Amino acid sequence: MRRYLKSRNTNRSTSIRQGFWLTLAVSSFFNFALISPAMAQEEVLRTLNVTGVGVERIPATLAQVSLGVEIRGTTAAEVQQEVARRTSAVVEFLRSRNVERLQTQGISLRPNYNYDRNNNNQRRLVGYIGTNTVSFRLNTEEVGKLLDEAVQAGATRINNISFTATEAEISSAQKEALRKATVEAQEQAETVLKALNFTNKEIIGIRINGANIPQPRRMVERARLSAADSAEASTPVIGGEQVVTGSVTLQIRY
Repeated sequence: MRRYLKSRNTNRSTSIRQGFWLTLAVSSFFNFALISPAMAQEEVLRTLNVTGVGVERIPATLAQVSLGVEIRGTTAAEVQQEVARRTSAVVEFLRSRNVERLQTQGISLRPNYNYDRNNNNQRRLVGYIGTNTVSFRLNTEEVGKLLDEAVQAGATRINNISFTATEAEISSAQKEALRKATVEAQEQAETVLKALNFTNKEIIGIRINGANIPQPRRMVERARLSAADSAEASTPVIGGEQVVTGSVTLQIRY
């Protein structure tokens, strides 16, 4: 009887110890499951976002020119014929100078009215105005002389001139601007983390905000010229520079 009771007590003690360790293991598992996401979230939150901007300046070596012929006359037929004659001479001249992307921009023929303020602002037809405009591209350094010669050939107005770099120069400048932006972003991060006694561990995210394509810079708008104007002095033309900017954002874990 005593042996039976002793054996029963021993088994009971063993069961209690096994239950204790099982409870402890289950409790540890759930505690780990609860703590791990929090620890992981804390790790993800320890990041720094920095944005760098790069700037690259390139010479505007190309000029986009818009010029044409404007004629005023009594009849529509007279005006149209004179516009056609002068425009043909201008186009022939431009082709002889091997300009690029020569094309017609616009042709118009409209009535020209005179308004009598003393007679209830009544309008009176006095003639017609005809225009023909072409555009082309050439090297910036050649623009001044060509404009003078174009007026001599028959052009009577310059609508505008804009300056830009070549496609290859712009593409190269965009890449350089992005490189500078990346370096600047890294330098910003190192400065901030060093001041806070943190260490840059790794870059976990990169966003290229882009390198903008600069808009051509305009110089002249809607100037009316004559052969006498251009004969006095050569027209000075300076292309200047184009500015290309790029932006890069880095997400850094520390």
